[in-house]
Amino acid sequence: MAASVSGGGPYRRIATEEAWISAELLAVYQKMLKDGSANDPGFESLWRHYGLGMSERCIAVRERMLDIGERRIGDMDAAGIDMQLLLLTTPGVQLLDAETAIALAAASNDQVSQAVRKHPNRFAALAAVAPQVPQAAAKELERAVTRLQLKGAVINSHTHGEYLDGQKFWPIFEAAEALDVPIYIHPNTPPREMIGPLLARGLDGAIYGFAVECGMHLLTIIASGVFDRFPKLQMVFGHLGEGLPFWQFRLDFMHRAQVSTKRYECLKPLKRKISDYMRENVYYTTSGMAWEPAIMFTRSVIGADRVLYAMDYPYQYVLEEVAAMERMPLTDADKKAFFQTNAESVFKLITTGLS
Repeated sequence: MAASVSGGGPYRRIATEEAWISAELLAVYQKMLKDGSANDPGFESLWRHYGLGMSERCIAVRERMLDIGERRIGDMDAAGIDMQLLLLTTPGVQLLDAETAIALAAASNDQVSQAVRKHPNRFAALAAVAPQVPQAAAKELERAVTRLQLKGAVINSHTHGEYLDGQKFWPIFEAAEALDVPIYIHPNTPPREMIGPLLARGLDGAIYGFAVECGMHLLTIIASGVFDRFPKLQMVFGHLGEGLPFWQFRLDFMHRAQVSTKRYECLKPLKRKISDYMRENVYYTTSGMAWEPAIMFTRSVIGADRVLYAMDYPYQYVLEEVAAMERMPLTDADKKAFFQTNAESVFKLITTGLS
């Protein structure tokens, strides 16, 4: 096995939710912000900050996100990261019209696959897709996996306020299950119908709005019966599952109670408990949540084989984070699973023999 660039352990440190953006997509975002065509308050809040902001932090995040080459690798080396899994940043192509979204998803997949081919020991990547046209998204996922060797799909949560529990989106799940690749559901800013109280208080983004929006998305997917229809499908959620592992007991109790009383027409019986799907169909990354108590709790209720490391670069680039994670009270075997083999398993990464 190749030695870690960071030294100090017989395993590789793989970060599994690391954002990038193409210059082309950033230019589209900036144009939408300047001409007011986005018509989405969450996008305006998030990307007027990161896309146009001139603070030192905004400039650094923007520059780092554009780079999928030497500067990024230098940052990885400095932080002790051996490999990054690259995800097109939120909202990806999902805010765009269908034709533009399909074209930019394909172009971004071509670009990121070139970076992976150039640096196969440092980068792997997920495919962007355009859920606006589910059949086209499924086709692009197949192309990206079979021809570009990408490792699954990233979907940045809702698309124009629509969630993946709607059966029109299920061809994407069918394709992922057939290809045996995961879908990473990354947060988006809440849609117009949800964002008001959060935006008014500065809570619409990563501080809390992302968790509210994306945690709800996971519940909608489970409650709609997606995993009963696609039992082998695997999904990945960041930020330790947006807090939902803490809620497992109550989710099971209240779902069972509401189904039994037929309180909601939309809630139907499922083959398993909510917590069963959370343990058997979902993986959890630590992106933005480098906090030992939360990580140890999630491992205890979800399973050590389903919790894996992520940094959330470049939004959170913390040089001392890997060292802090290595101080957790885990065995060397557990640390290898956390940093390396869990990621290899779900994303089918090949890291042995790379140097």
